[in-house]
Amino acid sequence: MPETRYLLLAVAVSAAVTWALRALPFAVLASLRASRTVQYLGDRMPAGVMVILFVYCLRDLPLAQSRAAAPLAALAVTVGLHLWRRNALLSILGGTAVSVALASTFFAG
Repeated sequence: MPETRYLLLAVAVSAAVTWALRALPFAVLASLRASRTVQYLGDRMPAGVMVILFVYCLRDLPLAQSRAAAPLAALAVTVGLHLWRRNALLSILGGTAVSVALASTFFAG
């Protein structure tokens, strides 16, 4: 069994490395906030990320089978909620709830 001093030193080093790795992005981003490129990406990336997630989630969906009904219904609810309320959190939670409910009840197995 390692010494207590060794274990404490290992925990301290791990904590320091973890803290530094978590603080580093904030330190780097502070100098980039005024950059036009970062502002452009901040404006355009949310839509791009949503398109990538949409394609990733529905890429292997078997449209000819009834199993596709739950994800497609969840997609319709997500889009409908977002167009109605313009609230991303509500849209994501509503779509997820519909997907889970349908997949675990009507389309289980």
